[in-house]
Amino acid sequence: MKFINFSVIKFAFFLTAGIITAHFYPNILYFYLAIFLYISLLIIWLVSKDHLFQTIYFGIVTYACFFFLGAVTYQINLPEFQKHDYYQTDSIGLKENILQLKVKEVLKSDTYNSKYIAEIIAINNNYFNGKILLNIKRDSFEKILNIDDLLLISSKIKKIYSPLNPHQFNYSMYMKSLGIHNQIHSSYQRVLNQSKGKITLRGQASKIRNHLIKKLKESALTTNEIAIVQALILGQKKDINKQLYTDYAAAGAIHILAVSGLHVGIIYFILIALLRPLKRLFKYELIISIIIVISLWGFAFLTGLSPSVIRAVTMFSFFAFAKAINRETNTINTLFLSYFTLLIINPLWLFYIGFQLSYLAVLSILWLLPLFNKVYYPENYFARKIWDIFTVTLAAQTGVFPLSIYYFHQFPGLFFMTNLIILPFLGILLGGGIILIILSMFNILPDWFSLSYNFLIKFMNSCIHVIANQKLFLFQNITFSLYKVFATYLLIISIILFWNYQDRKNTLFFAVGLSILFSVSIFDNYSNSKNELIVFHKNRQSIIGNKNSSILHLYKSDATLNISNSYPIKAYKIANGIIEYSEIKLPQVFKYNEKLILILDSLGVYPNSYKIDIVLLTYSPKVNLNRMLDRLQPKMIIADGNNYKSYVNRWKKSCNEKNIAFHFTGTDGAYILK
Repeated sequence: MKFINFSVIKFAFFLTAGIITAHFYPNILYFYLAIFLYISLLIIWLVSKDHLFQTIYFGIVTYACFFFLGAVTYQINLPEFQKHDYYQTDSIGLKENILQLKVKEVLKSDTYNSKYIAEIIAINNNYFNGKILLNIKRDSFEKILNIDDLLLISSKIKKIYSPLNPHQFNYSMYMKSLGIHNQIHSSYQRVLNQSKGKITLRGQASKIRNHLIKKLKESALTTNEIAIVQALILGQKKDINKQLYTDYAAAGAIHILAVSGLHVGIIYFILIALLRPLKRLFKYELIISIIIVISLWGFAFLTGLSPSVIRAVTMFSFFAFAKAINRETNTINTLFLSYFTLLIINPLWLFYIGFQLSYLAVLSILWLLPLFNKVYYPENYFARKIWDIFTVTLAAQTGVFPLSIYYFHQFPGLFFMTNLIILPFLGILLGGGIILIILSMFNILPDWFSLSYNFLIKFMNSCIHVIANQKLFLFQNITFSLYKVFATYLLIISIILFWNYQDRKNTLFFAVGLSILFSVSIFDNYSNSKNELIVFHKNRQSIIGNKNSSILHLYKSDATLNISNSYPIKAYKIANGIIEYSEIKLPQVFKYNEKLILILDSLGVYPNSYKIDIVLLTYSPKVNLNRMLDRLQPKMIIADGNNYKSYVNRWKKSCNEKNIAFHFTGTDGAYILK
């Protein structure tokens, strides 16, 4: 199917390009250019509307309009372009504010804080809007906050800071993709008032889901199995223990624990099968499609209306209505229509990992499955089912593996075995889980049913555990750059086109794709081969890395502690393709690139006869810094995360008075010397 000829795909491409451009280069000019282009498009259409074929200018202006539509829809979601957003005020910083908030979403808690997404209602009795990250310190007085709760809190608004060490997960960027730029830290004791707000649809869904979870915990299901049911049916993963979650990730089955397109797709096909007899009763396919869509949105409501489920249900709603009007031959066109619609509703979804992986997986299945079935399609029923699972899994993995490796740096080699075991029963597990939840809701859940279902979940967990323990087939710590992601997708597309058409043009395209991937690999190796010395930021520990091409020597303050697979070293090693690695105790003096570096620890002892270039202060040395600066005359002072902040502030002031460069890793991030 030459789906590239469909206009909606071209429109979606230019819309996406506009969103990405505005993400990296926001500018008020996009609004004015969009107005100018839409007026131009109207004029061109009025002039040439009686012509059978439109001019090339009409096409160019049309695509430009969709490009700027993407840019404008993205920018109007940014706080700096919203008139009443609290981002425009002077409330962010050291000032204490009285905040009126409404809880919009409950996030997964960390070790120290319960986390929520809240909506600003007012700041110091002045009405504003905008979303904020609410961190409530976990303690013995912990209360449960629910969606739609109204809070009155006294707190400071702070920015969500970027990571202090290179190649770490950027939580700030992740929260920005949710439309959140700032945060507040508080405790339950500092909540001045808490009340119930006006109930929203999502709040009602959350309330029902919490009630269902409570009912599940009263059933005969065991703890781990309840956690899996919550994830499978209700989209609630927070109760899954760390080991079980790790097993699912290692086995390549993590997608089962996140309610998304896979679950919605299975329910969609279950509904089609169940409603097939109704075709005799209803004259129009549209009625059945409406029933399917209502059922899918009912499932979305059951899972708490999470963004991932809303996206998946929207996608399959388009498929249902396309089927109703006999447009199933254009499934890829329908897929892009749902993609286009969702990005118009919320362009920030483009930067969600789940959004990217879902659409890539479905697109790959729709494109590659017919090609696989042309090569071979067995006549035997059981062989056909195994072939279907194999081809669907292979197609989905082909579409997502470059992006998955880029984000997660690992690839489960036994993903096919996992899916071969689980996918045939996933429909039974989903259908049975929905029945189990409905029966428990009405207090009519028989023990035999819950025990049987518990056995199935436990069996699935055991299979996952066995597969996850085959460490030989789990490829971890894979270095994969963003450039390599694009180059790999280009090569995959060229291979598929060459396989399908095998003409001169696609042969050349395949050669170009292969050449680009090789070039990117060479460029990545060259980039990673550069040498650098890095002073990492780490609380209560001093770590210096000496990177020489793909070799990393780590100097550390605690020689007994192995930190090779811990923060912040692991991510740094993966990103730089480190092959050889060693750990040694931190020396007092060493030389790098002709620069003499002194490590001044808690003893505060330093040589008088050396000309020092850089001094690293660690373990809060009790030293007269002014005297030391006069004697050693260093060009730079570095303070790592292993110092008291009061000391750091005093040192910074002394360095400023003497015009000596000062770098504190706690605010300036890791120091890198090339």
